[in-house]
Amino acid sequence: MAVLDSSRMALTDCSSALSWRRQNSAAYRNNVQIWHALRSKALPLASLGAGSFDLSRKPFSTGQPLRHLPLTGPSRLGHRKAGLEVAAKAYEAAGKSEGQPSKSALQNDVPLPDAGRKLKIGVYFATWWALNVVFNIYNKKVLNAFPFPWLTSTLSLAAGTAIMLSSWITRLVDAPDTDLDFWKALFPVAVAHTIGHVAATVSMSKVAVSFTHIIKSAEPAFSVIIQSLLMGEHFPLPVYLSLVPIIGGCALAAVTELNFNMIGFMGAMISNIAFVFRNIFSKKGMQGKSVGGMNYYACLSILSLALLTPFALAVEGPQLWAAGWQKAIQEIGPHFVWWVVAQSVFYHLYNQVSYMSLNEISPLTFSIGNTMKRVTVIVSSIIVFRTAVQPINAAGAAIAILGTFLYSQAKQ
Repeated sequence: MAVLDSSRMALTDCSSALSWRRQNSAAYRNNVQIWHALRSKALPLASLGAGSFDLSRKPFSTGQPLRHLPLTGPSRLGHRKAGLEVAAKAYEAAGKSEGQPSKSALQNDVPLPDAGRKLKIGVYFATWWALNVVFNIYNKKVLNAFPFPWLTSTLSLAAGTAIMLSSWITRLVDAPDTDLDFWKALFPVAVAHTIGHVAATVSMSKVAVSFTHIIKSAEPAFSVIIQSLLMGEHFPLPVYLSLVPIIGGCALAAVTELNFNMIGFMGAMISNIAFVFRNIFSKKGMQGKSVGGMNYYACLSILSLALLTPFALAVEGPQLWAAGWQKAIQEIGPHFVWWVVAQSVFYHLYNQVSYMSLNEISPLTFSIGNTMKRVTVIVSSIIVFRTAVQPINAAGAAIAILGTFLYSQAKQ
């Protein structure tokens, strides 16, 4: 009897083992079908019921043993009209931590750059450069006829503020989710941005657009010097070497500038310093904030407008603005109003596109694009305004811009 009972128990165990194997083999095949169906979006997510699957990995990994993982929730999905009756079980490669996709899964899931994305980046760059060229041309036209850079700077920020508020109200753009901590962190960024914006406009009111942008190409040199002296940061030797052509080229261009003006020169230098601090404050204070892209620049414009308006009223004032406006209308005609609107709107648009570009490209690509943008502006302004340029002055500008390009390469 004992032998018979032992044989009967052995047969029962074998039967149970074979049954378990058949069930799990069927479950495995079902899970493979589910995984492929979900990846191709052929099976609605609603048909999965309460079961859970790790869709970031495939149901098997070549060369590694499989182990069975029960799911939380029901072990079998109910039959539905739009679905299938499947066993809700999942498998993963043994030895992998749960929730961590395998190397092969990551390689298959990461989208590679395609022609569409490259075209999108190319459109961003072309739009960014074109808007910047248009802004600089109209900005200089306005400042030649209406030499009030504080009001001109204020109108640029006001136009951007009006555009973004309208976009948020009409829900063309989702309004950012901000709190008091966000605005506190943004405040020093806005202060530096305001100073840099006004200083650059003051510079353009006194000297040629091309000269202002040649001096502003020295911003990387100020960045390295300020971060080294004040923050104790160290950079690779190629970065320091790239500063030699930047500083030397700017100095050569300044010395040989036919229409040199100290206020214009100092305005561009102050703008460089202010924008360096803007980048430092933004990097340190805005980490972890969820606002980015065009909404970040919109918030920056709004706060900068609030900071700049009282200073513009104090420095220039409504009486000077009224007299200057009347004189400009008499000399230029109604077209002057269009110039003011164009420079204000295009200032916001080119900055907005530049911040949108940052979401699509790497910092290195952005730096190269910014360098080429400055070349485009310098050449365009020389052609439009017929600026007299000596060969040695052009050589200085080329050396400075080449140094900026080398800096962007060495910085990476």
